[in-house]
Amino acid sequence: MKALRLLFVITFLCSFFLPSPEADSCTSNLSLNVSIPFDTTNLLCLSVWDAQSFILRYAQTYANIWSFILSTPDTNSYIAMGFSVSGGMVGSSAMVGWVASRGASGGIKQYYLGGVTPNQVVPDKGNLQVIANSTFITLQNSRLFMVFQLQTADPLSSLIFATGSTGLFPAPPSFALTKHLDKVSTRIDYSKANIGSSQGDGNSSQVDGSSTSQAPDSCVSNLNLSVPLLFDTTNLNCLPVWNAQGYILRYSQTSPNIWSFILSAPNTNSYIAMGFSPNGGMVGSSAIVGWISSNGAGGGMKQYYLTGLAPNQVVPDRGNLKVLTNSTFITSQSSRLYMAFQLQTNQPLSRLIYAFGPNGVFPSPPSFALTQHQDKVSITMNYATGSSALGNSYMNLKRSHGVLNILGWGILIIMGAIVARYFREWDPFWFYFHASVQFLGFVLGVIGVISGFVLNNQLHVDVSLHKALGIIIFVLSCFQVMALLGRPKKESKVRKYWNLYHHNMGRILIILAVANIFYGIQLGKEGSGWNIGYGIVLAILLTMALTFETQLCIQYSYFT
Repeated sequence: MKALRLLFVITFLCSFFLPSPEADSCTSNLSLNVSIPFDTTNLLCLSVWDAQSFILRYAQTYANIWSFILSTPDTNSYIAMGFSVSGGMVGSSAMVGWVASRGASGGIKQYYLGGVTPNQVVPDKGNLQVIANSTFITLQNSRLFMVFQLQTADPLSSLIFATGSTGLFPAPPSFALTKHLDKVSTRIDYSKANIGSSQGDGNSSQVDGSSTSQAPDSCVSNLNLSVPLLFDTTNLNCLPVWNAQGYILRYSQTSPNIWSFILSAPNTNSYIAMGFSPNGGMVGSSAIVGWISSNGAGGGMKQYYLTGLAPNQVVPDRGNLKVLTNSTFITSQSSRLYMAFQLQTNQPLSRLIYAFGPNGVFPSPPSFALTQHQDKVSITMNYATGSSALGNSYMNLKRSHGVLNILGWGILIIMGAIVARYFREWDPFWFYFHASVQFLGFVLGVIGVISGFVLNNQLHVDVSLHKALGIIIFVLSCFQVMALLGRPKKESKVRKYWNLYHHNMGRILIILAVANIFYGIQLGKEGSGWNIGYGIVLAILLTMALTFETQLCIQYSYFT
């Protein structure tokens, strides 16, 4: 019996060191088990969504034929690749593929996104001219490979990649598409995809999965506006601040307390925004927002103050920016928007946020309410050196917060409880192992809770339930530690009451921790991968506990 339990423990521990399913990358060769109707040896390759491990291979096979292979992890959900005119979802056409029930069935269809509601996403419609018999999807080495060819001289450069909800697939007769679970938008430069181009060239030119905009503006070109500005533009610093969307910022310190800015962005028939944040978060920031609607029929610029995340908490004509009178100006030229303004300040805030709004929706009188942005990015700016860095530190902190709490509260605490209940005959090993593992889980969990508070202070998001559960879990764990320090001797009359308290308090703590972990994964929008990964670990622990509990019941019935 001891040997069987030891085998379970060894198997569980070894599972952490088993190799993961074969991954895909642009440095590995594409080797599919099925034949593809075009040559795959000279495909360009780039990582288009690092967070979800989306790999895109493509090539211009003929003068007007483009071939694509999208490789993604199989998360038991549909995958989608959309081609957008403006970068937004509405009006785009998407190739959607799925392999349901771990390979039992699958399909691939074009969908046209006429709106944001499910009934406006129409199957077998769209602006993509898909080559007949060129589409198929296959599952191999725990990854999906979606293949298709388009008849076009030049594919749209604004792409949208998305994943669906776990286990929900299009099905006959309607083939309705459920709302995506997560998505990302990017801009691709196809200029390297010439016939005969090598795969290595594709990697070296686009290592980050994005590229500069196709619109005619860059930091190596001269700024040549058709309208005069109130400040000198010849000595402006220039840097790309959002490569995926083609945003370029020019700025200079015109005088000791005057800073001049020109933000250049593609005209996607939406508002553009540049926010100055004290902490990198949206709440508490002040933003300059500009727009030109209806192909130049009307436009404007305003400062907005973001007191919260709801639309009614974004207040026009308020904020902490001292904008110089008559310095704000926005114009459309060569399919780009140029938003100019000047600030009175000794040093502008270095944490900047860039965003753009939904297509065709603009602030309008009398309220000038601002609709929620369609996409955004945050960076940290160094005005002295003219350099910037993506503000993704909160992403690393968010994932560290999740990993620490999963490992501490969601794995180690459960392992310690299993050992305490089912390995008591290994005295005193079980006690020292139980105490050590629980203490390690407590330390990791406390660090995870602290990182959660730091993260909340940075993001200013409403996670009151998640925070409340975390505080309760922390308090219960402190009670458990104090109970261990005050543990009565075995022969004490109050020992049975202590056992009742300690055991049940531990069970409550574990239940709350598991629930809060899954809830936190949902809040963090980390996708189904985290849910599946932790679900597998939890299933292994539960299986071990049920097995040991069954054996314990058998032993008890035998001796009684």
